[in-house]
Amino acid sequence: MQFREQPIDTDREAVASILKASGFFNEEEQEVGVSLVRERLEQGEKSLYFFQFAQEGDRVLGYTCFGPIPGTQFSYDLYWIAVDPAYQRQGIGAQLLMQTEAEIERRGGKRIYIETSSQPLYVPTRSFYTRHDYILEGQLKDYYAPGDDKLLYVKGW
Repeated sequence: MQFREQPIDTDREAVASILKASGFFNEEEQEVGVSLVRERLEQGEKSLYFFQFAQEGDRVLGYTCFGPIPGTQFSYDLYWIAVDPAYQRQGIGAQLLMQTEAEIERRGGKRIYIETSSQPLYVPTRSFYTRHDYILEGQLKDYYAPGDDKLLYVKGW
Protein backbone atom coordinates (compact mmCIF):
# COMPACT_ATOMS: atom_id res chain seq x y z
CA MET A 1 0.00 0.00 0.00
CA GLN A 2 1.21 3.47 -0.90
CA PHE A 3 0.10 6.90 0.21
CA ARG A 4 -0.04 10.02 -1.90
CA GLU A 5 -1.23 13.56 -1.38
CA GLN A 6 -1.93 14.87 -4.86
CA PRO A 7 -5.31 14.01 -6.36
CA ILE A 8 -5.50 12.85 -9.97
CA ASP A 9 -8.45 12.87 -12.38
CA THR A 10 -9.48 9.29 -11.64
CA ASP A 11 -9.85 10.11 -7.92
CA ARG A 12 -13.23 11.69 -8.60
CA GLU A 13 -14.59 8.29 -9.62
CA ALA A 14 -12.77 6.52 -6.79
CA VAL A 15 -14.10 8.91 -4.15
CA ALA A 16 -17.64 8.67 -5.56
CA SER A 17 -17.46 4.89 -5.46
CA ILE A 18 -16.07 4.73 -1.90
CA LEU A 19 -18.60 7.20 -0.51
CA LYS A 20 -21.53 5.44 -2.18
CA ALA A 21 -20.41 1.95 -1.15
CA SER A 22 -19.86 3.01 2.47
CA GLY A 23 -23.58 3.42 3.11
CA PHE A 24 -22.89 6.40 5.39
CA PHE A 25 -23.39 9.29 3.01
CA ASN A 26 -26.50 10.46 1.17
CA GLU A 27 -26.40 11.53 -2.47
CA GLU A 28 -25.86 15.22 -1.65
CA GLU A 29 -22.96 14.39 0.68
CA GLN A 30 -21.42 12.15 -1.97
CA GLU A 31 -21.58 15.01 -4.49
CA VAL A 32 -19.86 17.34 -2.00
CA GLY A 33 -17.08 14.80 -1.46
CA VAL A 34 -16.42 14.57 -5.19
CA SER A 35 -16.66 18.36 -5.62
CA LEU A 36 -13.78 18.86 -3.16
CA VAL A 37 -11.54 16.66 -5.30
CA ARG A 38 -12.61 18.64 -8.36
CA GLU A 39 -11.90 21.96 -6.63
CA ARG A 40 -8.43 20.79 -5.65
CA LEU A 41 -7.71 19.61 -9.19
CA GLU A 42 -8.84 22.96 -10.61
CA GLN A 43 -7.34 25.33 -8.02
CA GLY A 44 -4.43 23.41 -6.52
CA GLU A 45 -3.44 24.28 -2.96
CA LYS A 46 -5.33 27.59 -3.22
CA SER A 47 -8.50 25.53 -2.71
CA LEU A 48 -7.28 24.81 0.85
CA TYR A 49 -8.41 21.20 0.44
CA PHE A 50 -5.68 18.67 1.09
CA PHE A 51 -5.80 14.91 0.67
CA GLN A 52 -4.23 11.64 1.62
CA PHE A 53 -4.99 8.65 -0.60
CA ALA A 54 -4.19 5.03 0.26
CA GLN A 55 -3.85 2.83 -2.79
CA GLU A 56 -2.63 -0.50 -4.09
CA GLY A 57 -1.60 -0.28 -7.69
CA ASP A 58 -4.21 1.92 -9.36
CA ARG A 59 -6.97 1.13 -6.85
CA VAL A 60 -7.79 3.76 -4.21
CA LEU A 61 -8.59 1.97 -0.96
CA GLY A 62 -9.46 5.03 1.09
CA TYR A 63 -8.82 8.71 1.52
CA THR A 64 -8.97 11.75 3.75
CA CYS A 65 -9.75 15.36 2.91
CA PHE A 66 -8.72 18.10 5.32
CA GLY A 67 -7.88 21.77 5.44
CA PRO A 68 -7.07 24.74 7.65
CA ILE A 69 -10.01 26.44 9.31
CA PRO A 70 -10.19 30.03 8.01
CA GLY A 71 -9.72 32.65 10.71
CA THR A 72 -7.71 30.35 12.99
CA GLN A 73 -3.96 30.06 13.45
CA PHE A 74 -3.42 26.37 14.05
CA SER A 75 -6.75 24.56 13.61
CA TYR A 76 -7.71 22.13 10.85
CA ASP A 77 -10.90 20.34 9.90
CA LEU A 78 -10.88 16.71 8.85
CA TYR A 79 -13.71 16.88 6.34
CA TRP A 80 -13.70 13.29 5.12
CA ILE A 81 -12.20 9.96 6.02
CA ALA A 82 -13.53 6.95 4.16
CA VAL A 83 -12.28 3.48 3.29
CA ASP A 84 -13.75 1.19 0.66
CA PRO A 85 -15.90 -1.35 2.57
CA ALA A 86 -14.01 -4.21 0.92
CA TYR A 87 -10.83 -3.01 2.66
CA GLN A 88 -12.16 -1.96 6.06
CA ARG A 89 -10.95 -3.47 9.33
CA GLN A 90 -7.41 -3.79 7.97
CA GLY A 91 -5.98 -0.68 9.64
CA ILE A 92 -6.17 1.46 6.50
CA GLY A 93 -8.33 4.12 8.18
CA ALA A 94 -5.90 4.32 11.09
CA GLN A 95 -2.94 4.68 8.74
CA LEU A 96 -4.73 7.35 6.73
CA LEU A 97 -5.53 9.23 9.93
CA MET A 98 -1.90 9.05 11.08
CA GLN A 99 -0.65 10.26 7.68
CA THR A 100 -3.17 13.11 7.81
CA GLU A 101 -2.21 14.11 11.35
CA ALA A 102 1.47 14.11 10.39
CA GLU A 103 0.78 16.31 7.36
CA ILE A 104 -1.30 18.73 9.42
CA GLU A 105 1.49 18.94 11.99
CA ARG A 106 4.03 19.49 9.19
CA ARG A 107 1.90 22.41 7.99
CA GLY A 108 1.91 23.96 11.48
CA GLY A 109 -1.45 22.66 12.66
CA LYS A 110 -1.95 21.97 16.35
CA ARG A 111 -5.62 20.96 16.56
CA ILE A 112 -7.85 18.80 14.37
CA TYR A 113 -11.63 18.98 14.46
CA ILE A 114 -13.96 16.29 13.17
CA GLU A 115 -17.74 16.45 13.08
CA THR A 116 -20.09 13.51 12.83
CA SER A 117 -23.65 12.45 13.48
CA SER A 118 -25.11 11.12 16.73
CA GLN A 119 -27.15 8.49 14.84
CA PRO A 120 -26.59 4.80 15.74
CA LEU A 121 -25.14 4.15 12.26
CA TYR A 122 -22.13 6.26 13.33
CA VAL A 123 -21.27 4.36 16.53
CA PRO A 124 -18.28 2.66 14.81
CA THR A 125 -17.14 6.04 13.47
CA ARG A 126 -17.27 7.64 16.91
CA SER A 127 -15.45 4.66 18.44
CA PHE A 128 -12.75 5.00 15.79
CA TYR A 129 -12.20 8.64 16.73
CA THR A 130 -12.01 7.98 20.46
CA ARG A 131 -9.61 5.04 19.92
CA HIS A 132 -7.33 7.54 18.18
CA ASP A 133 -7.40 10.03 21.07
CA TYR A 134 -10.08 12.38 19.78
CA ILE A 135 -12.24 13.88 22.52
CA LEU A 136 -15.91 14.81 22.22
CA GLU A 137 -15.74 18.59 22.58
CA GLY A 138 -19.28 19.63 21.70
CA GLN A 139 -22.77 18.56 20.73
CA LEU A 140 -25.31 20.58 18.78
CA LYS A 141 -28.80 19.18 19.34
CA ASP A 142 -30.96 18.41 16.30
CA TYR A 143 -28.32 19.89 13.98
CA TYR A 144 -28.77 17.55 11.00
CA ALA A 145 -32.40 16.67 11.71
CA PRO A 146 -34.65 16.16 14.73
CA GLY A 147 -32.88 13.61 16.91
CA ASP A 148 -29.68 13.79 14.86
CA ASP A 149 -27.10 15.85 16.73
CA LYS A 150 -23.81 17.13 15.40
CA LEU A 151 -20.92 15.82 17.49
CA LEU A 152 -17.62 17.69 17.39
CA TYR A 153 -14.42 15.80 18.20
CA VAL A 154 -11.00 17.38 18.67
CA LYS A 155 -7.39 16.27 19.04
CA GLY A 156 -4.54 18.59 19.83
CA TRP A 157 -0.82 18.43 20.51
